[in-house]
Amino acid sequence: MKKLLLFGSIALLFSYCTSTDKKATEEENDASASEISEDSLLNLVQYQTFNYFWEGAEPNSGLARERFHEDDVYPSNDKHIVTTGGTGFGLMAILVGIERGFISREEALQRFEKMVSFLEKADRFHGAYPHWLNGETGKVKAFSSKDDGGDLVETAFLIQGLLTVRQYFENGNEQEKALASRINKIWEAVDWNWYTKGGENVLYWHWSPNYGWDMNFPVGGYNECLIMYVLAGSSPTHPIDAAVYHEGWARNGDIANDTTAYGLPTILDHYEHANKTVGPLFWAHYSYLGLNPKGLSDKYGNYWDLNKNHALIQYRYAVDNPKGFEGYGENMWGLTSSYSVRGYAGHNPNDDLGVISPTAALSSFPYTPEESMKFLKFMYQPAQDSLIGNYGPYDAFSFEHDWYVPRYLAIDQGPIPVMIENYRTGLLWDLFMTVPELQKGLTKLGFTYED
Repeated sequence: MKKLLLFGSIALLFSYCTSTDKKATEEENDASASEISEDSLLNLVQYQTFNYFWEGAEPNSGLARERFHEDDVYPSNDKHIVTTGGTGFGLMAILVGIERGFISREEALQRFEKMVSFLEKADRFHGAYPHWLNGETGKVKAFSSKDDGGDLVETAFLIQGLLTVRQYFENGNEQEKALASRINKIWEAVDWNWYTKGGENVLYWHWSPNYGWDMNFPVGGYNECLIMYVLAGSSPTHPIDAAVYHEGWARNGDIANDTTAYGLPTILDHYEHANKTVGPLFWAHYSYLGLNPKGLSDKYGNYWDLNKNHALIQYRYAVDNPKGFEGYGENMWGLTSSYSVRGYAGHNPNDDLGVISPTAALSSFPYTPEESMKFLKFMYQPAQDSLIGNYGPYDAFSFEHDWYVPRYLAIDQGPIPVMIENYRTGLLWDLFMTVPELQKGLTKLGFTYED
């Protein structure tokens, strides 16, 4: 693999432990790379990925940049473009930063106030935010030719993060309570029911003030969008009927048409229109940053088994390595949507280009702690220094193609510190699952939840 001239990850770990005084001991600081404690490695990768959303945030809005390229090459001149869904992940990452001592509660509060002030003035479409916003103006930036309006999926990821922040601060001081109240107004303004296109029993992903419903993308499961249906059913102001969930998302029960891969049931049907087994691993992450799959079930499946099996199938696939890609094995695994040798690709076992995306294994820590730790230790060996930058592991790499780029995407960095924290303490799960509207919505849609 080619090498970049950057601060080695092991040296960075020592620097981090010394500067933050976080659970570092003299023995750890004197240890070799192989002896660095698992706890210190988790601290390091959480600190680095948190910083994507702290130091690396778009300066005017405080929101998460869609992408950050350490080579400073932006072919689309979009360094100032922010992502609403990725910002939702970043909000939760900042909460991790408070609890881990990376920043103070007061610093985080000031940042959250800045972000909410921007969101209050930014473009919305029947309460839903677009996928992209111009971080300097708050105006919509078209994601594609007709995607210049509301994006309900990205909005759901943003609201998941905002509600988690609301729960964190709602019983605080007057300034904190005021922030929680402002977040509540954003949440209540989302007209989820509008996105049924006038009463159909399915939610539509997009609506444009210029093109209406031309994108025509009804969202049916299973994929990353469960949180959208759960929040839509939970809305105190513009809720969907339960039939929208069962007929639209669950496809009248067809979602439960599972299969088996590597000796494990997939629980739900991952591919409605293709003969494939499991999707990219972000499907097991995005909706579950706050929505706790432990003890969560409905008549279609158990969501802990769903996500654990998804991650284990991918791990076993890499160990089996049916295509013989260089490096694949118990220490190097995980396929998801990311940068790729072909631009951007939705990597999964049926569409495998020999590209590993670190967020896949690292964000799966709650489901596969031993397998994910093997990957983490592998990534932070000196031999992989070229794959680590200021904000943690770069977005993707390939030993097979001798390829990597020193670049990041918000939607890939964000789940790492959040899901690792859920593995370590359950912080974000505990906060989000206390949302009272959520509990009512889950019951309405037919879920059971046992904490």
